[in-house]
Amino acid sequence: MKPRAAPARRPRRSLSGWVPPAVLILAMTTSCAGSVPGGGIAAAAKPGAAGVGDRLFPTLGNGGYDVTHYGLTLDYTPETNHLKGTAVITARATQDLSRFDLDLSGLRVHTATVQGSKAQFSRSGEELVVRPARALKNDETFKAVVTYDGTPRTIKGDDGGLEGWIETDDGSTALGRPTGSMTWFPGNHHPLDKATFDIWVTVPRHWRTAEPMASYLAHVSVGYFEIHQSRTPDRLPVYVAVDPDESEGADAVPRSVPEIVDWAGELFGPYPFSSTGAVVDHLPELGYALETQTKPYFAGAPDEPLLVHELAHQWYGNSVTPRTWKDMWLSEGMATYAEWLWEEKQGGRSADEIFEDFYDGTDDESEGIWAFPPADPPSGGRVSDPPVYGRGAMVVHKVREAVGDEVFFGILRTWTRQHRHGNADTRQFITLCEKTSGKDLTGLFDTWLFNRVKPSRI
Repeated sequence: MKPRAAPARRPRRSLSGWVPPAVLILAMTTSCAGSVPGGGIAAAAKPGAAGVGDRLFPTLGNGGYDVTHYGLTLDYTPETNHLKGTAVITARATQDLSRFDLDLSGLRVHTATVQGSKAQFSRSGEELVVRPARALKNDETFKAVVTYDGTPRTIKGDDGGLEGWIETDDGSTALGRPTGSMTWFPGNHHPLDKATFDIWVTVPRHWRTAEPMASYLAHVSVGYFEIHQSRTPDRLPVYVAVDPDESEGADAVPRSVPEIVDWAGELFGPYPFSSTGAVVDHLPELGYALETQTKPYFAGAPDEPLLVHELAHQWYGNSVTPRTWKDMWLSEGMATYAEWLWEEKQGGRSADEIFEDFYDGTDDESEGIWAFPPADPPSGGRVSDPPVYGRGAMVVHKVREAVGDEVFFGILRTWTRQHRHGNADTRQFITLCEKTSGKDLTGLFDTWLFNRVKPSRI
């Protein structure tokens, strides 16, 4: 994710005489109750937790089960912004489970079944509580089906940014970081529970990811797009979609994506997914880009550093996903450092010079980087603040400086290989750095990653 300047909003394009738009699929309350469950609940079964205990987002995600797959069938009407959906959730119980929660914001739930039988359900805030007709056994694989509809919400986060289901002038886009994915499908919406996805929509396109994905990286865009298809030098399919109103500014994007992905693969290890690309939409008031899996989303034509940043996330953030939200510096710091490496490659400032500019406060993106330690945001609304990005990249550079280039780039490739399609945290990164280099890096991480004040000297 990367904030970007937002130009003035243009008038909404009329949808009178609307015909079904091209649909690009990229990843992705009122109280009500179903039938009363028949039969007893096993005495040993207990409810799953409503939340995974993340300090920054304590109610996000749920306990008692692990999702392995989402099958989402969506019917969306742009004129009325009405969404009708069926979510088929395949999961494994991690305890004897009497009931479980799904994160869902807004929308009306009509039916819920578990293992083919009607299930009782109720709503409590952003929790959909499902009680199966019979208790689920520990380690049992089960299938839950939820049907729902309504007008999906746009959320304004603590940082003021928009997420969730956002209307555009010719359709809509769904963006999920950190909580927005719950506005368009029920699920276990914490990065720790990654799953594979199948997504169908009424306009006949189907997107599948065979690689696990955190739900905040799932993405659907509905609108008119110019489609550019190509391949990287390694024959990886490239798929770039551009809103016609951004085509002039984004004319280099279809050429740049293969070049950047090929370059990044040499530094960070093999590209972790089966395709790559980008979506360039026209949503100028959004103010940020997002690393949606395989094809990052841009609210307008991106410059080259922004394109590098979001594509680097495919390794750092998408394949290797933070275990908790406070570990987000591992994604944003790495992606920001990729920008530094790209600038160095292009003959601009060296990474050393960029580091100095951040330390001195002369870089345009250095403002606010000392507000808090990168690994300890004070609240969920601060996970996208400057310390996570700029000071996070400074931590990465200090590791490079301490261990030397050969060891450093070996660490980056080992990290993406060891945790491919998984989750990892700050402590694991520190351990890898010390084990690979054979050095005690306690002082470095204490000073640059955990210290609450700006170091007095470089």
